[in-house]
Amino acid sequence: MSNATALKAMTAAEVTRHVLDKQELFILDVRNETDFNDWKVEGESIDIVNIPYFDLLEGVDSALERIPEGKKVLVVCAKEGSSKFVAEQLIEAGRTNVSYLEGGMKSWSEYLEPVKIGDLRNGGSLYQFVRIGKGCLSYMVIADGEAAVIDAVRMTEVFEQFAASQGAVIKHALDTHLHADHISGGRKLAEKTGATYWLPPKDATEVAFSYEKLEEGRDIAVGGTTIRIHPVYSPGHTIGSTSFVVDDQYLLTGDILFVASIGRPDLAGLAEDWVGDLRETLYDRYKGLNQDLVVLPAHFGKVSELGEGGRVQARLSDLYRNNPGLNIGDEEAFRRTVTENLPPQPNAYQEIRQTNMGKISPNEEEQREMEIGPNRCAVHDH
Repeated sequence: MSNATALKAMTAAEVTRHVLDKQELFILDVRNETDFNDWKVEGESIDIVNIPYFDLLEGVDSALERIPEGKKVLVVCAKEGSSKFVAEQLIEAGRTNVSYLEGGMKSWSEYLEPVKIGDLRNGGSLYQFVRIGKGCLSYMVIADGEAAVIDAVRMTEVFEQFAASQGAVIKHALDTHLHADHISGGRKLAEKTGATYWLPPKDATEVAFSYEKLEEGRDIAVGGTTIRIHPVYSPGHTIGSTSFVVDDQYLLTGDILFVASIGRPDLAGLAEDWVGDLRETLYDRYKGLNQDLVVLPAHFGKVSELGEGGRVQARLSDLYRNNPGLNIGDEEAFRRTVTENLPPQPNAYQEIRQTNMGKISPNEEEQREMEIGPNRCAVHDH
């Protein structure tokens, strides 16, 4: 039918470009209200309305008055089927510039956008991989044909392909801590590439696999030009949380410190025990580091934290001035802030921790379901 030819698919990569380049896009999200309120496509240039699919089965007339004419319209659902149906109905009703999100919110959750953070002093580069639909941030240090990947997510092909495109072999996969809100790809990446997998030993007391211990004093070199990665023990989000100083320029903080917030201490059920560690890391240990270091966290909470080109970064000294979590002078007030009024715990976080320990091995579809939803590793995301 001629109408069908006008129906276009838009990929998660294309939607990401709209968000990062601040291109206008109107989204009709046809998931149920609960799922929509929990998690949706967001961006400065994005207008979005939620009309559940079941309200549109009889026709889209009621939706037309809520969809501006002349704008690029994207219909979104969980897996793509419902959005295709609704998009076709909109085209038949006379709307022209209509697309559906290919792969639905599942593909949005899994898409990674690589952005270059900067060049390293002895040659080499540092890249950030922005998982825009989930708020996860991974990193790759490349020097002299070698690469180290930090906080890899489970879509490991992206890292393999990117390293190959840069003429690099992945030699190291490192996790800043045992993740609870997403499945780590570090061990899988190491197995596929022959790289060494590094994990903080205090987070690895129950893991069912072998690993190299990520500890202070054990420098990791990448490439012959020796871009050194110094581990800095920084507990609080987990008991083993470890930050990295890369090339004396960058501080990869894992889930301890974010651009607009701080890490939560409760995802292993030990909030009361870990509050003191979290405060000491943020208020003492990081204070002793070079304040010109550029902080690169493992997550972002809001799209507003995405800077130029999608980069999520901030100078440490600026965060001590501007980040509310670093400016709670009273210790008791700090304790209350990081143990009360927290956002909900991540979807299936206990199962995710078990998976990251190697204790259970869910299949691809089960892993996908476990991860659906927003990032919830921060304290101040409201």
